[in-house]
Amino acid sequence: MREPQQMKALENMGVDLMGMIFFPKSPRFVDGEDVCSGCLPKNIRKVGVFVKADLATVVATVKKYNLSFVQLHGGEDVEFANLVKKHTGVGIVKAVSVSGVDDVKNLSAEWESVADYMLFDYKCVGYGGSGQQFDWAVLEDYKLNLPFLLSGGIGPDDAEAVKKVNHPKFAGVDLNSKFEISPANKDIEKVKEFLSKIR
Repeated sequence: MREPQQMKALENMGVDLMGMIFFPKSPRFVDGEDVCSGCLPKNIRKVGVFVKADLATVVATVKKYNLSFVQLHGGEDVEFANLVKKHTGVGIVKAVSVSGVDDVKNLSAEWESVADYMLFDYKCVGYGGSGQQFDWAVLEDYKLNLPFLLSGGIGPDDAEAVKKVNHPKFAGVDLNSKFEISPANKDIEKVKEFLSKIR
């Protein structure tokens, strides 16, 4: 998210988490000119998404935007996640790119000691925003004792499919490119309609 009015609309809908992309190569990149930290909604938990950022940048961004979670989307390891948690005290979302069952099945149990959520996204050349889905059947082989968020190509027509995902650790969905008018510009009515179907 990047538009303060849209952020407020999501807050009023009771959305649990709101993502902000702090990866400069992303068309959804948030910098100081886009969003002033003082105009962000206070009653929604904000997730900062980082790709191979250095620790100092992550720490400074967490403080500036009062983030509740840091999402690591660039293959960062457990050691780096621990450093982020130590220096910020915020929650950790570990993004995992999925192309097949091994990506879900072979996750290190070490993540249970530091992550708060796993996030499963479609494995593509870049870092998210592909608008494509992986085969959700592979989630049956997810065994870690951590809740997960489902991402990757979820669109307005997927409400019934989402409701059929039956896994004890399934905690929610990430609504991104298929709910956008343009990068970081959400179609709020589509989000509202989708939420009404899955709740």
